[in-house]
Amino acid sequence: MQKILLVVNDAPYGTEKAYNAFRLAMNIIKYHKEDVKIKIFLLGDAVFCVLTNQRTAEGYYNIERMLKYILKREGEVKACGICAEARGIASLPFQDGIELSTMEEFSRWTVESDKVISF
Repeated sequence: MQKILLVVNDAPYGTEKAYNAFRLAMNIIKYHKEDVKIKIFLLGDAVFCVLTNQRTAEGYYNIERMLKYILKREGEVKACGICAEARGIASLPFQDGIELSTMEEFSRWTVESDKVISF
């Protein structure tokens, strides 16, 4: 099984980097689920993606729903603990299935992956 790591470095809204990373993950899962394991590591302002109760305008993409789709289909998502602490959100409730992580785990995921894609 191929392992793909997506690294997201930008806020959930304002640019489309997180949106495009999660769209890619969703399509890989949809069309290649049997052949690929998806892992996502959130760095910097991307840690805001983990927060619950996101309310977006009708017809606008919603990062929370996209992550729920990925997690329900065995994707794995972790957020940088240092990044979350620096932004004051480490103690806020995260979406179910998403945990704070470390650079040690991020480095392990990177080494274990067949492909690493950064957004």
